Amino acid sequence: MEDFLFFILIVISGLSFWNYNNRVYDWDMPGYIGCLYTLKFPDSPDKVRTFTYRSIKEDAPESHYKDILGVKPVDKARQVFASNTKAFSEQIPYFQIKLGYNLAILIMYELGFSAAMSVSFLSIFSYFISGFLIFLILKIIFPENYLLTSGITIGVMLLPPMTDMSRVATPDMFIFQFLLVFMIGLLKKWNKWIMFLILFGITFTRPDYAPFTLSYLCAVLVFEYFKYKRIDFNIIIQGIVLFILYFSIMKLCHYPGWKNLFYDSFIFRRPIISAQPADFGLREYLDILYIKIIYFKRVTVISVGLLLGIFYLSKNWWIRICAIFIFANVYVKFLFFPHSSGLRFFFGFIMCLLLLFLYVLSQKYNGFKLRKIA
Repeated sequence: MEDFLFFILIVISGLSFWNYNNRVYDWDMPGYIGCLYTLKFPDSPDKVRTFTYRSIKEDAPESHYKDILGVKPVDKARQVFASNTKAFSEQIPYFQIKLGYNLAILIMYELGFSAAMSVSFLSIFSYFISGFLIFLILKIIFPENYLLTSGITIGVMLLPPMTDMSRVATPDMFIFQFLLVFMIGLLKKWNKWIMFLILFGITFTRPDYAPFTLSYLCAVLVFEYFKYKRIDFNIIIQGIVLFILYFSIMKLCHYPGWKNLFYDSFIFRRPIISAQPADFGLREYLDILYIKIIYFKRVTVISVGLLLGIFYLSKNWWIRICAIFIFANVYVKFLFFPHSSGLRFFFGFIMCLLLLFLYVLSQKYNGFKLRKIA
């Protein structure tokens, strides 16, 4: 066991260093650095904008910096963000709502990293921790089969969505750690209040994962009602707390709302949000959804395949309910943010389904222990 663990840590460290050397400075970085400097200088928006771009310029390659500025390739909205304090400031609430992620960036900054490096290194560090967590989960799924566990871990770490998430300035890699801890709790059947703390951490880190955390509580409530013919009011209390947390974050961060996010992401990126209303109707929304879902085939095939595999291999209704709840969240997220070309937006849920599939596969075939098959 110790030899395999040491080997995996060496490999993950090497992959982390490789991804660090290939890190990307993209548009999300000014948003999160802007959140950091807003905490430091809440009453000086001009200073926030100036310090944000200065920090990136000091760290980023010239081609990446020009991309962020909207110079090459040309992006008029990015050019306005870089030069207009009002335009830049109105984008910040889109990023501020990820409170847990921004808190982690602040900690990195206070430890001595530059603002830009705080964001970049956090993704790399999260990649390393995620690799270790994947190894631990696979060790639970395939006990004593360290060769298979190591091979799958390395394979997952080399997947393009994993390497992409580790290189960009987004909370996708950071939240992935929480989803992996959630899966450990699910497989190990942790106490409900420990699971609630994980759900709280997920919601605090990324409030847009509220459908995931709340639907899990609904799944537990429904399963226990049909199994024990009773309602667990502790689960209801947990759900209420998560609801309050979600709406408190929205209020605290002055979040513009889903309609504004959808408009800016899929219709037209407004340089100044307050200058133009996010005006679109159901027809426009459905047209965009139809176009995007055509390019969602890869995610659909993988998700449906894993769901069917889980149902075929396991007759355990709790496992089946968990599979349905995770599968449903892939499409709930798509309905709110149909970025069909960005697999990283859905990778966390797909990975949860894959781990659940491997778990039922291992249960059916006794962990693929060779001595048992012989």
